[in-house]
Amino acid sequence: MTPARGETAGRLAAGLARLRDSLPAILQITVTAVAAYAFSRYVVGHEQPLISALVAITSLGFVRDARPVRVLETVIAMTLGIALAEALLLAAGPGLVQYAVALSVTLAVARFLSPNAAFAIAAAVQCSLVMLVPAPEGGPFVRTLDAVVGGAFALLATAVIPRDPRRAALRDGRRLLAEHVAVLAALTDALREGDADAAGRALSRARSTQPAVEDWTASVDSGLAIARVSPIVRRSRFDLERQRVMLSGVDLATRNLRIVARRVEWVLRDGRPRDAVADVVARIGVAVQALEESLRDVSQQPVARHAFAEILRHLDPAAILPEGSQGERNTLAALRPYLVDLLTATGVGLEDARSLLPGD
Repeated sequence: MTPARGETAGRLAAGLARLRDSLPAILQITVTAVAAYAFSRYVVGHEQPLISALVAITSLGFVRDARPVRVLETVIAMTLGIALAEALLLAAGPGLVQYAVALSVTLAVARFLSPNAAFAIAAAVQCSLVMLVPAPEGGPFVRTLDAVVGGAFALLATAVIPRDPRRAALRDGRRLLAEHVAVLAALTDALREGDADAAGRALSRARSTQPAVEDWTASVDSGLAIARVSPIVRRSRFDLERQRVMLSGVDLATRNLRIVARRVEWVLRDGRPRDAVADVVARIGVAVQALEESLRDVSQQPVARHAFAEILRHLDPAAILPEGSQGERNTLAALRPYLVDLLTATGVGLEDARSLLPGD
């Protein structure tokens, strides 16, 4: 396959994966927007309740954070922009100067009320829509009422037709742990070959893991918030709580992985292989794979816990490298806090994990 065809195939695969992951959100947004529009049109009696559909769509969106509080914040921002614009339109009428005043006031009020820049932009967009698009029939503040309807349906949708919170968190958690496995494998190869450049590339990869940590954090927090209000996905709460415990340890471990990678890159600058260190790193990589699998299969969690504990019990740099240099021993020593964090990710208390360290 040529590079161009391979790149096209990769983009196609990524697009299909993105579409697959977005299907629950597409269903939720579509149903909610149509329901909000229909309610305003046939129950409230508004002829053109465009705002109801727009508020529902924008409030839910495709964002990772689908917590009810985030949806509510967007609803408030949009309703604020619409209400302020309708009040100013009623007082001063339409026109370019009036639009400038309304937009400035809306942005100022929104920035005062919320530190979130997106809050102000959402309010400003709705203000612009009200000021620049001809008003529908129904009298003053008809669009504000439509915004309230759309927002109410959006909030209701988070409980009645929620997205699967566990699925997103599971995907993000496995992606982060897969990065750990990949970095550890690259470091193992670099140590066996004495390749400082390869270790440097692994270090760069380890440094780029922070977005994955943030994605998993957002997915878990969002999932727990949804599970608390939605009876449909309440059963996911136990697993999401387990993931939150795991995330706490893996977050710290991710920071320590960067330190480990930096130590390896430094010690390999002389170009000599370090097979003994490579063996330890390889064993940790196998254990992290078990931890990754435990996200999907909880029976793998005790396997990962036992593996981390056994490595930690015997991780004595002086015993492993009696003739090793100080740099090599420091590299092994850097693995100790990394392993402690990984062990806490399996549910072991911090002090219990530390007590396994040889010589402590």
